[in-house]
Amino acid sequence: MLLLQAQSPAYMQIILFGGIFVVFYFFMIRPQQKKAKEAKKFIEELKTGDKVVTIGGAHGTVVTIREKTIVVEVDSSKGVRMVFEKTAISKDASSRLEE
Repeated sequence: MLLLQAQSPAYMQIILFGGIFVVFYFFMIRPQQKKAKEAKKFIEELKTGDKVVTIGGAHGTVVTIREKTIVVEVDSSKGVRMVFEKTAISKDASSRLEE
């Protein structure tokens, strides 16, 4: 009797692995895809004058947008400008720069 209970049918294992995949999809894969889509949309909608933060932590204002790069002014009093890849722009910093 104990030996029969230890062996589970193959369809139970398939259901178990299917359930694990569903949990991984809804808690890990789907949120990452949504976040990536939002980041791509943000980069595509950037315009001159937007305040941004790079992945390295540099805060600045977008001066020029090129095909693959963005020129960001990091110090307006001295006119310091830096060129970044579009993928290096992390988020909008309009609310953070006033702090």
